[in-house]
Amino acid sequence: MTSFSISNELASCQTSNENHLCDILTIVNNRLIHIRTPELSTLPAEKKEKVLLARLAEIPSLIIALSGGADSAYLAWGAHQALGTRALSVTALSPSYSTHDRAVVEDFVNKLGLRHEFIETHEMDNPAYRANAPDRCYFCKDELFSALDDLARGRGFAAVAYGVNADDTLDFRPGHRAATEHQVLAPLLDAGLNKTEIRLLSQRAGLPTWDRPASACLSSRLPYGTEVTPERLRLVERGEAALRALGFRQFRVRLHDNLARVEIAPDELDRAFAPQMATAIAERLKAAGFAYVTLDLEGYRQGSLNETLSPVNRPSAKAARGT
Repeated sequence: MTSFSISNELASCQTSNENHLCDILTIVNNRLIHIRTPELSTLPAEKKEKVLLARLAEIPSLIIALSGGADSAYLAWGAHQALGTRALSVTALSPSYSTHDRAVVEDFVNKLGLRHEFIETHEMDNPAYRANAPDRCYFCKDELFSALDDLARGRGFAAVAYGVNADDTLDFRPGHRAATEHQVLAPLLDAGLNKTEIRLLSQRAGLPTWDRPASACLSSRLPYGTEVTPERLRLVERGEAALRALGFRQFRVRLHDNLARVEIAPDELDRAFAPQMATAIAERLKAAGFAYVTLDLEGYRQGSLNETLSPVNRPSAKAARGT
C-alpha cells in the first residue's frame, strides 16, 4: 500500500509550521519510511502526547490495528481525538485471538464511541506460521498488515498504523519487520512514548486499558517447534479462562504436550501456592483438558519460551515483550 499521496517534494522538505509531516516522513527509493526524532525522548509525557496528537491530525485518514492492549488502545484513542471519524480501529479475529480479548475490545470501543470493525485473518492457512519457528510473529503480522492494506485501499484510507512504542525497539519482535515491509506507521514510537508513559497518559485520559496486564496471542503459549493448531489454542484458552475465573491477573498457561506449565505473576504466587488454591488450579485445568498441571517456580516472565533457544539464536533478555 502507498500510505499517502505525497509529492516527491516531501523527500527534501524541511520541518516547518506549514508541513508538520516533514517531522516524521520521507521517501527513499519510492518507499515511505519513518524519521525518528530521538530528541523527543527527553520531553515530559504530556508534551509527547501533544506531539502525537498534532502529528496524527496531519494524516488525512488512518486505520489503527487495535489488539486491545494498552498501547494499541491508547493509539486508537489518540487517533479518535485527532481525526474523529477519519480514524478506523480494526481488530483481527483468528483462532489465536481469545474471546476474552475480543470482549475487552468490544467494551473499550463501546465506552469511547470509537469507529471500529472486526475482520478475519487467516495466518493459520500459512504452513510457515503453523510451524511455530522463532519468527512466527512475522507471518502473523504480514497477514494482518496485508489485510489492513487491502482494507485501506478499498476504503480510501491514507495509512495504517500500529502501537509499537519506544521500549519495543529493545526487544526481539519479528513482527516489526513485517510492519516495515508494509510501510505501517508507528506514531507512538515516533513521538518517543514508552510503555510507562503510555500507561500514565491512558490513566489520565480515563482509558480502562491503562493498567491492563501484558497480553499476546495464544500461539505464544506453545513452545517453538510445536505446531500451532486450533485445538491446541482452544485448550490454552480454556486453561487461561480458568485462571481468570480464579481471580488471577497476570499469568500464562504454557502448553507442553498434555501438560500445563502455569506461570503466575510473582506478586500473586503466594496465593497460587496456597494448598487450597493449588488444588483448585489443578482441578480447573484438568477439567479444561490438560492431563497434568504444574506451577512454574519462577513465576510469569516475558518471553520464557525463548529460554530454550540456543545462545546464537536467543533474543535479548527482554525478548517478545508481553508473551
